[in-house]
Amino acid sequence: QPGVKNKVWASFGNFGPPLTYTRADSHVRTSQFYHIATRSTVSLSFVSCLSDQKGVKAPPEFQAPPTVIMFPRQWEMSSKGLRRQKRDWVIPPINVPENSRGPFPQMLVSIRSDQDRNISIRYSITGVGADQPPNEVFSIDPVAGKMFVTKPLDRERRSSYHLRAHAVNMNGERVESPIDLYIYVIDMNDNRPEFKNQVYNGSVDEGSKPGTFVMHLAAFDNDDNTTANGMVRYRILSQTPHSPIPNMFTINSETGDIVTVAAGLDREVSNPGNYSIIVQATDMEGNLNFGLSNTATAIISVTDINDNPPELTSRTFSGEVPENRVNVVVANLTVIDRDQPHSPNWNAVYRIISGDPIGHFTIITDQHTNDGMVTPVDFEQNRAFMLTVVVNNQAPLASGIQSSLQSTSGVTISVVDINEPPYFPTNPKSIRFEEGVPAGTSLTTFSASDPDRFMQQSIRYSKLADPADWLSINNTNGQIITTATLDRESIYVKNNIYEATFLAVDNGSPMASGTGTLQIYLIDVNDNAPSLLPRESQICERINRNAGINITAADTDTDPNVGPFVFELPTFPASIRRNWTVSRLNGDYARLSLRTQYLEPGVYEVPVIVTDSGNPPLSNRSIIKVKVCPCDENGDCTLVGAVAAAGLGTGAIIAILVCIIILLSMVLVFVLWMKRREKERQTKQLLIDPEDDVRDNILKYDEEGGGEEDQDYDLSQLQQPDSLEHIISKPPGVRRVDERPIIPESQYPIRPVVPHPGDIGDFINEGLRAADNDPTAPPYDSLLVFDYEGSGSTVGSVSSLNSSSTGDQDYDYLNDWGPRFKKLADMYGGGDDE
Repeated sequence: QPGVKNKVWASFGNFGPPLTYTRADSHVRTSQFYHIATRSTVSLSFVSCLSDQKGVKAPPEFQAPPTVIMFPRQWEMSSKGLRRQKRDWVIPPINVPENSRGPFPQMLVSIRSDQDRNISIRYSITGVGADQPPNEVFSIDPVAGKMFVTKPLDRERRSSYHLRAHAVNMNGERVESPIDLYIYVIDMNDNRPEFKNQVYNGSVDEGSKPGTFVMHLAAFDNDDNTTANGMVRYRILSQTPHSPIPNMFTINSETGDIVTVAAGLDREVSNPGNYSIIVQATDMEGNLNFGLSNTATAIISVTDINDNPPELTSRTFSGEVPENRVNVVVANLTVIDRDQPHSPNWNAVYRIISGDPIGHFTIITDQHTNDGMVTPVDFEQNRAFMLTVVVNNQAPLASGIQSSLQSTSGVTISVVDINEPPYFPTNPKSIRFEEGVPAGTSLTTFSASDPDRFMQQSIRYSKLADPADWLSINNTNGQIITTATLDRESIYVKNNIYEATFLAVDNGSPMASGTGTLQIYLIDVNDNAPSLLPRESQICERINRNAGINITAADTDTDPNVGPFVFELPTFPASIRRNWTVSRLNGDYARLSLRTQYLEPGVYEVPVIVTDSGNPPLSNRSIIKVKVCPCDENGDCTLVGAVAAAGLGTGAIIAILVCIIILLSMVLVFVLWMKRREKERQTKQLLIDPEDDVRDNILKYDEEGGGEEDQDYDLSQLQQPDSLEHIISKPPGVRRVDERPIIPESQYPIRPVVPHPGDIGDFINEGLRAADNDPTAPPYDSLLVFDYEGSGSTVGSVSSLNSSSTGDQDYDYLNDWGPRFKKLADMYGGGDDE
């Protein structure tokens, strides 16, 4: 626009590719290219899209009319002359900037058909953004053919749209072929660069040369990366710490690679060996005025290399240890190393380079402190040692570090002599002897040595373990002598070896002792005759093809004094070989069988002679008890046959059966008698003679009363009163045992009212018969209680007696009647008055 500084306007139309131009103030700016399509020509114009002029509308004189898109046609010859027909025409794309502020709907283009002069045309659009999701992004005036965008577009969600424009008449018939409309969303710088992580970790070796790659950072911008909106550039904002210089690292502005700039990286100096770098990513090709930025942190660890050799803290070390105290620390070597602790560059390795040619000592590194622990392995060669120790790291020194800088120290170790126990040079000691060596035989000398070469000491011997008590040892020289015959077949011999343990003790201060084991291998001699198994067996009385007894020979000796064995029958008595035969199956087994067709059942003792293969051979005569019995069809002895074979005849068997029957009959008779006795006991009267009554609740007193005046009994006084009101009126549960129960009872006979001296006995007999015939009566083993004592007594109770009674009667004898009469004795008997 003439006369307007910093503003250049042009007619609005479709955006084109970016165009760079220079303003009057020499600043470079980027604009968008516009074009307007007509029927057959395309005119070009542009408008500036300056970043510092956002939101400024173009003046009306620069606002161009909207683009009109015509359905294409072409001319052709006909009989009536020239006639235009449809032809293909590439429709230019429609460019729409994203994030437009409107107002909406905003017109984009106008679609026209040249047939709208003659007929009414209806226009429509189809495709994604029109009638397909997302719907209603674009719309069209069906009459005027003006197409609008209804909302702001976002290129990061969708960068282009493909629509089709249609023209139909009022009847819905197509009057034009559909045309394709391509709508491109023009990118705006509305997204910042984004780092995937806020913190990135990298590492670089200390001492690295300049230009060494450290790590890579990358930021992503959702804007179009083919334009400046998505072109990201990187730079370092700060570095912590600043040593040795503030700019130890640089970053490639395009790739995001961080590399070293200067030398001097030292982990031991830049404590704790980490650098923190703030990296900024900016779009618009790094333009800080127009671009959007974001930051991330890069943590760079300076990794350790072995650039510091270990140094011993002293030139000399010393220690002292008693002899024979192995695997103990006698000297502690300390070292300093500034490399990474507990890493191969820090771990110390100690070596003895002189003073210990035989290897009496070893140096172990303490994993926690890195100290060298000198440990003895053996002594007695020298009384003192002068060692030279050198220390290195587990990892080799880094290149460029002088490898000759090795730290060495001298170590002096004094050995304190102590009394060591004697030892047996050969332990265990093995010797070989034949068994059967008699007592008093000298076997060997089992002596010990004293490792204390600088002490003159004597050794005495004793027996520590001798399971069979076969040996003795001379207490001064260690000579072993037998005290009994050695027997290889003893239970104390295992695998032909007999072991005994002996003790050697010196006379040092304090005394020390050592043990030694003597192993005697006993060579077998043929001193045990073989024996036969089994000792007892049975066989059928008649000869059978498979009948026979397998016998086995056993010998406690060993080869060659055992099998093969020889089995044979003795020649005397002659009946042995006449009735029996023996045949050898192999070297250890034989079969004993009948020679005759039949042999009387019974028990036979068959002698068999077995001989081993020793030199000289030994024989043994063994007796086998064989039961000959009748057998069933399976060849097994029957029960009767087994009994018969045991030596019992037919008469003995019958006698045994008769005895069994008699015994069973006696048991049956005894059971029947016990049942009859029980039944009689149930039906026996309950009243028994007082002489036969053994119950402990009846006491008999030989008091016969006061003479003839006591002979006149009035039994009517013991009869029950006619009235029972005094009993019925009592509360429930309060009764005397001599009262008739008031609950319903069985119909027992009622005694006549007229008293008679014998009516009580008759009543009891009648009650007993009624109880026997009463189905509701208690079981036979229950106590049957008869609580009827007559019709009652008209006289008062004995409890009515009191101390006011008079008379010359002497009641002192009540004290002798027992505790049950104590109350009466206290009331009437003589005694001290209270």
